[in-house]
Amino acid sequence: MPESASPARRAVRWDTVVGALLVVVLLLSFTTVDGFGNALNLSFLIGNTLPIALIALPMTLLVVAGEIDLSVASTAGLSGAVMGALWNQGMAIEAIIPVCLLIGVVCGLVNGLLVTRLGLPSLAVTIGTLAAYRGIAQIVLGSDAVTDFPVPYLDFAAGRIGDTFVPYAFVPFLVLLAVAVVALHATPFGRSLFAVGASEEAARFAGIRVKRQKLILFTLTGLMSALTGVFWALHYASARYDNATGLELSVVAAVLLGGIDFDGGKGTLGGAIAGVFLLGALQNVMSLRDVSAQSQIVVTGVLLVLSVLGPRVARQIAVARAGRRAAAAPPPASRTPSPTP
Repeated sequence: MPESASPARRAVRWDTVVGALLVVVLLLSFTTVDGFGNALNLSFLIGNTLPIALIALPMTLLVVAGEIDLSVASTAGLSGAVMGALWNQGMAIEAIIPVCLLIGVVCGLVNGLLVTRLGLPSLAVTIGTLAAYRGIAQIVLGSDAVTDFPVPYLDFAAGRIGDTFVPYAFVPFLVLLAVAVVALHATPFGRSLFAVGASEEAARFAGIRVKRQKLILFTLTGLMSALTGVFWALHYASARYDNATGLELSVVAAVLLGGIDFDGGKGTLGGAIAGVFLLGALQNVMSLRDVSAQSQIVVTGVLLVLSVLGPRVARQIAVARAGRRAAAAPPPASRTPSPTP
């Protein structure tokens, strides 16, 4: 592509649009929404968005590779239910958390094996495990709510650094984000995920072990979902079997809103995280404006539809501009043969 065309192409990249929209929403919220800019509210905004952001990290890699996991919220709920049940039995919290994470690994492995070894579509598989894992969570804990977790853990999950708006839990998230960005955009493993998402058959011919990579991604998604379940129970000081219900819709909406192509092979992690916090900021503003929870779900659904349409429209605009430039370019000068002496 000519060098002069690259700025126009960058201007219509969907993740760039989402990043700019996030900045606009934040600026408007600071200036027009009462209470939005105080430290306590910003801390709530970040803390309430972190569960979506944590799962969005592996979900982005998974969607880039052409797969999806809709059982993430149920895995988080199962992790929280096990955490509450084991705490009721007197187990130390330091021993409970590794058990919960191991359960997430098992849940992710089950999804990955069903997809990679049996060749089942991930959408159908994870819809099934969404119901199964939530049912197991209800069996484990019943309708009980466990709230008496150790105060230092509750303070870490819900507290903020001094008088700032930065939650304690935001710091380890930034570390995980940096690791994910490097893994996806600066390693051979990440580049191979884009190749798998673009064409699985071509990736196999190129020597990429497609099944193994997808199994790793499903396992990693299960692990991060379980970690989210632990964080959820501590952040809201309540372990219930129905924790994180519906979170999968917010995760998928945020990731696709950030420009990750549902068909795989395209997108950036920066765009996905911008989509996560754009969705979080909009939900926070709607809560401050006393918008009902049902209306917020409608907005999330609309954003999900727009997130699928938006990148395609952006690509069509880029293709149309490239076509107009090609049509307007002067034809190459014809070479006339030099006369023979």
